[in-house]
Amino acid sequence: MAASRHSSAKAFHPYAARRQQHFYRSIATVTALGTLAGVSQWYLNGGTLIRDVHAEAPPPDPELKFEKPRKKKGLSKEDNRDSISSQHLQVKRSWENPGLYAWGSNAGRVVAPDSQESFVKTPRRIPFFDGVLLRDVKLDRNFGAAIDEKGNLLQWGVGYSKESTGPTVTLRGKNLTSLAISRDRIIGLGSDGKVYSLPVSKDEQQKGPKFTESSWIPLWSSKADVSYRYLHPKDMAWGEKVSSVAGGLEHALLLTSKGRLFSAASGTQDFPSKGQLGIPGLTWLTKPEGPYDQPHEITTLRGFEVGKIAAGDFHSLAADRDGRVFAFGDNTLGQLGFDYNPEAAFVDAPSLLPIQKLYAGTGQVPSVTDVAAGGCNSYFMIDATKSATQGSGNDAASLRGLGRVTADTWACGHGIWGGLGNGRWTHVQGTPTKIPSLSGLFEYDETANKVVPIRLSRLSVGATHAAAVMKNVT
Repeated sequence: MAASRHSSAKAFHPYAARRQQHFYRSIATVTALGTLAGVSQWYLNGGTLIRDVHAEAPPPDPELKFEKPRKKKGLSKEDNRDSISSQHLQVKRSWENPGLYAWGSNAGRVVAPDSQESFVKTPRRIPFFDGVLLRDVKLDRNFGAAIDEKGNLLQWGVGYSKESTGPTVTLRGKNLTSLAISRDRIIGLGSDGKVYSLPVSKDEQQKGPKFTESSWIPLWSSKADVSYRYLHPKDMAWGEKVSSVAGGLEHALLLTSKGRLFSAASGTQDFPSKGQLGIPGLTWLTKPEGPYDQPHEITTLRGFEVGKIAAGDFHSLAADRDGRVFAFGDNTLGQLGFDYNPEAAFVDAPSLLPIQKLYAGTGQVPSVTDVAAGGCNSYFMIDATKSATQGSGNDAASLRGLGRVTADTWACGHGIWGGLGNGRWTHVQGTPTKIPSLSGLFEYDETANKVVPIRLSRLSVGATHAAAVMKNVT
């Protein structure tokens, strides 16, 4: 029995035998692969197993190439400017050959008055305005209005007359300087501060009541050529006059030279009912006696010297000279700069926007320099100045950039058509969002010998689109 137990102890277990066979096979496989790799290396290296490795030479230093002077000898200063700056040349040519370009829908024969095309997809000059200087232009889908260099009003489009084939002078001799348009009326501001309101329709201009106007001939007067109304704010101070106008589909804003703001109904189809007049509780039923379109002072803004105004379809913006901005009217799409509140979709009193929140934690102090609006969108041009923050030290890193001004443009409202300019299509944008391509831009001013911000020169806003012109120094 003892011998039997000893012999069984020396015998291999079947599992151990299989593991040993796997081990031998692995050794054989590794040896075969190593031999194959050595043969391949010997063959590829031309009969040697070890290849000589040489360090690569470092690349040569890049050669600095400086821009060659573009000034040419023998040319005048003006010709050299033309060759250096394409922008200067473009502006110069526009002065030499002024004109009006338009494109888009031609359903109302506004873009191309003499054409039956439905759409004009590329900029096209309106022949009537070739060589004509214009003070202001406003285009609607169905009618166009412009002021020529003499201050006369011109109109065209099917909204003016279905037989219209080109611009026609309507309101003469008022020395108009700027325009605002509503759904069915045109608001014109004269150089003397008088504000005129006349219907878009040629038929209504001819059939409506007309003022008796004096002539340059003594004791001679005659009826006006077209029907119009005066929009005259009450209780104007000595020397105070209307200096700026803006308009939506149903309302108009009138800014005076003293910084006071008035609002009035500007259309005949509907009385403003969405708070855009800025007068709490003012409706068709509660309006005071007198003309339906009489101007009302927005008393909430007394004490704030308003400097800039803008109007969308049903909302209004006002910025004072201290860099604050107020908004009122329809906010269903966030166009006032506040988050939409379904329980208070309309704001009928000017409300201060918390612009400082847009720059929280940046150490910058914002100041609104201009506003623009159109359709259901609002735009704010802001100068943000770098300032010392609490807890910042006196070292070079903390003091770097103090006082530097950054010019930004912010947008809010309806973004489904891309009007927010931020690359996103948002239905409702209550909090203003920065437009990257119009913000944080700088250039070097050779006259001042420093870097300066690039601001906006103009921002024109339509119902579904906007166009900006930069205010470059160079």
